[in-house]
Amino acid sequence: MERETKRRAWVLSALDEFEGKLLRYAQRLLGNLDEARDVVQFVFLRLCDETPDNLDDRLAQWLYTVCRNRALDVLRGRGGVVIGSGVAVGRAANHGDRSTSAEPASRENDPADTAEDAELHVLLRQLVDRLPPNQREAIDLWADGFSYAEISRIVERQEGHIRVLVHRGLKTLREQPQVRAMLAEEDRYSIPQPRSGERM
Repeated sequence: MERETKRRAWVLSALDEFEGKLLRYAQRLLGNLDEARDVVQFVFLRLCDETPDNLDDRLAQWLYTVCRNRALDVLRGRGGVVIGSGVAVGRAANHGDRSTSAEPASRENDPADTAEDAELHVLLRQLVDRLPPNQREAIDLWADGFSYAEISRIVERQEGHIRVLVHRGLKTLREQPQVRAMLAEEDRYSIPQPRSGERM
């Protein structure tokens, strides 16, 4: 009984920590919120069959791998085209159900800063959505805090390949005129750092 209680607490803890992240990830893969919810529900049902000992310190990687595999199954089931790395080429055309609003800030912000942050979030999300599917997925996982090694295990590609995908994706984003303007603006208002040996 105590073992089942611990297992239940472990699953609930994983649900609290990863449900939102997995939902966003599945939605980006599928382009459909309802299908993404079904995929995430499937992931946590599978987790109920596992034990903490089986997953040790690779819980996040396991959850994302199951989520990705299930999302690819859904894409195949609806006739979506899946390329070599398993990323969908033919995503849903209607992205109206995708949430593009920024997440609420954890600290008090100036309303102008909050509006600017929301605009920036929407812009970056749109630019990431234009990347090739394998770069987009690598950037999404990288932005979720996974290491290159973890991403390579999730998407079943070599780590060097993942590094190249993330590098190319970030380079493409930096070359976008809107991002360049934003970075130039940020540099203009940043406090210059002293060179070595200089005093402030």
